[in-house]
Amino acid sequence: MDHTPSVVRADREPAMTDVARLAGVSHQTVSRVLNGHPNVREQTRLRVRAAIEQLGYRPNRTARALATGKSQLIGVVAQNSTLFGPSSLLAAFELAAAARGFVVSVRRVRVLDRGSIAAAVEHHREQRAAGVVVIAPTAAAAEALDEVPTDLPLVAVDGDPERGTTLVTVDQEAAARLATRHLLAAGHPTVWHVSGPADWFDAAGRMRGWRQALEEAGAEVPPVSPAGWSAASGYRAGLMLARMPEVTAVFAANDHLALGILRAMHERGRSVPGDVSVVGFDDVPEAAYFIPPLTTVRPDFDTVAAETLGVLLSVISGEGSASTRRVITATLVERDSVAPPAG
Repeated sequence: MDHTPSVVRADREPAMTDVARLAGVSHQTVSRVLNGHPNVREQTRLRVRAAIEQLGYRPNRTARALATGKSQLIGVVAQNSTLFGPSSLLAAFELAAAARGFVVSVRRVRVLDRGSIAAAVEHHREQRAAGVVVIAPTAAAAEALDEVPTDLPLVAVDGDPERGTTLVTVDQEAAARLATRHLLAAGHPTVWHVSGPADWFDAAGRMRGWRQALEEAGAEVPPVSPAGWSAASGYRAGLMLARMPEVTAVFAANDHLALGILRAMHERGRSVPGDVSVVGFDDVPEAAYFIPPLTTVRPDFDTVAAETLGVLLSVISGEGSASTRRVITATLVERDSVAPPAG
């Protein structure tokens, strides 16, 4: 029979004083344990932790923020989208923040414009967030950041590299050069490009890198096939490219575009990689199971997330610069969708 004294009424959540009573310590000692204070004996720390576990106590983060002057909340502003890149980045950031003891509050907006971003940032200010991360991949989002109060610690991800905001981003140009050079090294005389939306910095950077690689190699620069980010738009672009026998290599701005291109080539009787080689971007989990398995560029979202958190915490502490830049390198994942040109 359990003889542990009852320290919590059934009609309320356990409080810090309940933990202190069960552990036989003061509530100040419980607070020190929760905040990782070094001047607590290990035996006492273990007893407090056991009481917390037994009671199912959850710290009131708002109260802790008021008591310590430090908020454990980080706000994120993101577009309401299921696109692989932004979604993967957000998931990685939430895990990285949780590992450091922070809670992430995500404010999703339908459109990344001035009004929506301003309202989302103000929401996080009202919630006493320690800092804010804005996933700002479009021109409109970058412009909106100019109106964010300068006293709010903020980091933009995938934003405009030409602006003065603190920024963490993947080196899109270098990644696109890597993909294009891989196709040229296979023996293709040039590489065609199916791009993402014109107002996305990622799409613009990948287009610049593709063009740079061709110009450096002295290869002809074909016209760009503009698209969106979807497999359907890749399919439509692929149908046009499949009619052109001179097209032997294609760099797609993301893997979903590449998937649509693979389908279009198959329908038009052009084999991949026998007749046309294809490289994508993002390394979505399904890329290894496309037919054929897709050669693609892999951005390291875990590293982007960790760098974003690190930069934000340095800005919050006052140690970071207001115009810090972190640029993350991507890698090429070689699979079966690239081969030398036929003949």
